[in-house]
Amino acid sequence: MPHVRIEHSGSDADMSALCEAVFEALSGHDAIPHPETLKIRSCRCEAHRIGTLPDSFAHARLELLPGRADGVKTELAQLILRTMRAHLPTVGSLSVDVADLSPSYVKDLM
Repeated sequence: MPHVRIEHSGSDADMSALCEAVFEALSGHDAIPHPETLKIRSCRCEAHRIGTLPDSFAHARLELLPGRADGVKTELAQLILRTMRAHLPTVGSLSVDVADLSPSYVKDLM
């Protein structure tokens, strides 16, 4: 159920390794009791413009089923941000947002 999408400007970083590190970090948090439901993805943005230097960014969006307290959401966001900084040391702008999935979210597994 938890989804993390990481949009980024592209760099020499191994985004597969970052996805794995975010997965491992979230898997160890008490707020993620079923880590097998985690989904981590990265998407490179071919075109971008930001106002800060260096002109590079990565933005993660964590989406969760409703019900977690704001403090828990903040902990998860900070955990993702620390993981991103460790794997993207030269990226100029890092950010994380947390949102609740809509009540109409559905999925189908084989």
